[in-house]
Amino acid sequence: MASHSTVGAARQHSRILFVKNLNYNTTGADLYQVFGRYGAIRQIRLGDATGTKGTAYVVYEEMADAKRALDNLNGFHLNERYIVVLYHMPARLAAKADLARREAELADLKAFHNIADEA
Repeated sequence: MASHSTVGAARQHSRILFVKNLNYNTTGADLYQVFGRYGAIRQIRLGDATGTKGTAYVVYEEMADAKRALDNLNGFHLNERYIVVLYHMPARLAAKADLARREAELADLKAFHNIADEA
């Protein structure tokens, strides 16, 4: 039987990697050259908006290739920066959005019922 930590780790694997701490001058070609060593890449998306600069998503054809890339490239020195490579976790993003929505609803209810926030 698999241990609890093994089961949790298996659930986190994805074909999509999130890369952060990229030098703003890093190009898609740079990322294809580095990440392509570990398998066939379906897509790379570089963040270009104010809040997403220095980040990218790398989508592999195979999950095993993504795992190998993550294992080898997290902490890799690229264009004068040490990059951080993580599995993309949309469930975590959805949970954050749901929490923000619930906090807003709570604030509205408190205002409607004239309930002051605790100090």
